[in-house]
Amino acid sequence: MRTISIKFIILIAGFAGMLYSCNTSNHFQRKSINTDGLYGTSAIKDTSTIAEIPWREFFIEPYLKLLIQEGLDNNADLLIAVQRVYEAEAYFSQSRAVLLPGINGKGTETYIHNPESIYPDGPREVNSYQLGVEASWEIDLWGRLRSSKRAAYANLLASEAGQKAVQTRLIANIAATYYSLVGLDTKLIITQQTVKNNIDLVETMKVLKESGKVTRAAIVQSEAARYAAEVTIPDLEQQIRETENTLCLLLGRVPGTIERGKIEEQTLSSVLKTGVPAQLLDNRPDVLQAEFGVMSAFEITNNAHASFYPALTLTASTGFAATDLSQLIDPKSFAANIIGGLTQPLFNKKVNVTRLKVAQAQQEEALINFRNTLLKAGQEVHNALGSYEWSVQKIALRKSQLEALVKSVDYTKQLLTYGSANYTEVLNAQTSLLSAQLSSVNDQLQQLNAVVSLYRALGGGWK
Repeated sequence: MRTISIKFIILIAGFAGMLYSCNTSNHFQRKSINTDGLYGTSAIKDTSTIAEIPWREFFIEPYLKLLIQEGLDNNADLLIAVQRVYEAEAYFSQSRAVLLPGINGKGTETYIHNPESIYPDGPREVNSYQLGVEASWEIDLWGRLRSSKRAAYANLLASEAGQKAVQTRLIANIAATYYSLVGLDTKLIITQQTVKNNIDLVETMKVLKESGKVTRAAIVQSEAARYAAEVTIPDLEQQIRETENTLCLLLGRVPGTIERGKIEEQTLSSVLKTGVPAQLLDNRPDVLQAEFGVMSAFEITNNAHASFYPALTLTASTGFAATDLSQLIDPKSFAANIIGGLTQPLFNKKVNVTRLKVAQAQQEEALINFRNTLLKAGQEVHNALGSYEWSVQKIALRKSQLEALVKSVDYTKQLLTYGSANYTEVLNAQTSLLSAQLSSVNDQLQQLNAVVSLYRALGGGWK
């Protein structure tokens, strides 16, 4: 009888090994994705892309490079993303260990008091002691455990891609905030200079009034223009403080001043190579993260399918057992057993059916999210390219406008002195010049931010 049992267990184990080698679960295959027209332009064949440039080479200005490095070292969102990678690594390590047998050491003492009605001749009280090792192993016949391991690996890859996505976004945010800060500095300088010019104009009006060339109204109007410009200075200073604090938060430091350069020192590459849209699948971290999400959902669906098939478990234990503690470590007390069992789910209140339907729906959700993420990435590239092109046009036109307005201010001042122009023409010319100068700063910021946005949209910043 004992020989038959052992042979039966060996037969079950051999059958399980044969099924295991068949690898009944499907493997995820990356499907080809049509990325034609993703950038909204004609076909692009040049695979050179600025996304391949490391951020230390892409950003040249020394102050900005130091700030980016500080942000990468201390930013809270990035540090949290790193911890999520550690979490995913732990889960993946656990998923690999599930394929191995579980081993437990055990030591027990059992006391039984038997009723006299059932055991009239005894024994009334029985003590038993056990000391040994127990092992249990679920043989992965249908790939359920292997699917779980692959899903955990996909989650690990997704978390690593998520960390890279946070890094690229952080670098872009630090650069954009820094550019806003130096832009505000420039606007403050322009406004302060305008106020100084308006003060000089007021004095000129006073002199001209003494000579009878203008009236008191000219002085009052010029003073009003001076205060109209001066009143914007506190707002600019408040914006500078708030922008510095925003940048400090990105850097993981307490509020304070930021050491920085000037807007004219900010230079970025003017050769904006985008590569081909298909490169987003490998360069853009959030697209990679979404694709790994599809992979994980695929493996979870495999796992749900495998739950419908029988599970084979082998359990073995060995050790010592005795009714007297003094005889526990006696060779005669040695005991061992092996148990093999198949469990086939028959009716479990639709748990497996529900699990499969939910897994299939989540797999479709992950696929839709992946496609939508890719579309958004293409849209961001297209928008950044358009923003850069329009900024180039605006800067060229703004340069001509500023040259004309500077001449207009000079001419009207000269004409005012000789009585050929009135004070309103001078005030209007100076107001128009201030507006154009501030708009010129915005044009430069648009160009800088467009390049940074394109760099991030293409997947640059994590290398």
